[in-house]
Amino acid sequence: MLIYPPEFRLDPDYGYPSQEDFHVGSRESGKGYGVYTKKDIKRGDLVARITGNIVPKVNQHTLQMTPTTHMHDLYFTGFLLHSCSPNIYLDMTEFEIWALRDIEAGQALTMDYATTEDTLFKQFPCLCNTPNCRHWITGRKEEVNEEGQRHIEKQLALHGRESSQIITGTA
Repeated sequence: MLIYPPEFRLDPDYGYPSQEDFHVGSRESGKGYGVYTKKDIKRGDLVARITGNIVPKVNQHTLQMTPTTHMHDLYFTGFLLHSCSPNIYLDMTEFEIWALRDIEAGQALTMDYATTEDTLFKQFPCLCNTPNCRHWITGRKEEVNEEGQRHIEKQLALHGRESSQIITGTA
């Protein structure tokens, strides 16, 4: 039960997530906790309003608002999974999540971390397996580290592609 606790007094009728609509937990092998919808969501719909503590630096489970301001949410948003082909968009000025495409009940809510983060708390290998997978996840303003370079080269060898065919960041 990681969805916002009752003492937060966030009204689901105003768009805040509830346990009836979402599950936060581990469902996919090799991936950490994620947010899974319990209902079908249509493209363009407001998925949820979000909240959290405002902190001055990047940390695990934070989302960047400005270069020096981050929202730390250990109940919902901090557990959104990454995908290079995400199904949601985070509006960090209005604190809202919007559906980029139809999302079926049971699916994870996924975002591209490089769309909100200049620098990640920690770079990591991507497990999304989408056709445009970057294989290594960084923030939009950081270079792939040495571990990431080795990982990408290994993935390229496995898939028979050249390094020029892998895109890092969102550029």
